Amino acid sequence: MKRPAELWVYLSTSPLLWLTLTLFAWLFAVAISTRLKRHPLANPVLISIVLLAGALRLSGEPYEKFFAGAQYIHFLLGPATVAIAVPLFRQWRQVKRALLPMVAALVVGSFTAALSIMLMGAWGGLSRDVLIAFLPKSATAGVAMAISESLGGNPSLTAVLVVLTGIIGALVVTPLMNAMRIRDYAARGFAVGLTSHGIGTARAFDVDQTAGLFAGIAMALNAIATSLVVPLIVRLFL
Repeated sequence: MKRPAELWVYLSTSPLLWLTLTLFAWLFAVAISTRLKRHPLANPVLISIVLLAGALRLSGEPYEKFFAGAQYIHFLLGPATVAIAVPLFRQWRQVKRALLPMVAALVVGSFTAALSIMLMGAWGGLSRDVLIAFLPKSATAGVAMAISESLGGNPSLTAVLVVLTGIIGALVVTPLMNAMRIRDYAARGFAVGLTSHGIGTARAFDVDQTAGLFAGIAMALNAIATSLVVPLIVRLFL
């Protein structure tokens, strides 16, 4: 390109504009997080969401146009999840030793996440469809939205709740675990992966590789557990 303006004219009429802006927002967010020494409040996902939401608001562009470009990154969510198998293979002996505690934590965590929503929903007087949208919030986005839609909930609301759950979990996990004096990175990682899916797992990898490994395992297992637990709870209580 002879002039930068020509590049802008090309991108502004192409879905690649929002893909480009998404990548730059993420790089900028990571730079801020690194500058602040990976402080929990400087979460790259949160910063990126604020930047992109502000850009959409100011430009007046519909979300559909944004997703037309960003869908290429969305597609990579599946391969990224499968790639967790690499550190799993490398540390299989450690995972094998913790298998029984992980299964126990998975069962308790999945039921607790869903039943706590039921109790708070009953206390707050939430409608049935809103409750269903809330129930799978601790599963990864694709699974949570599919569960919500199949049970009559609002998948768009579920997606928002999933992101909020992940961000909140990533923000509080380190200070909470430190306050509880939990030093085992396997336990810390499994807890955040179980409750905060991919965003929490990314935070766990920032802190420690072992924590990231167990967070990834918890995220994958909880997706399966949630798809079984949530329909059961809906049938029993709703």
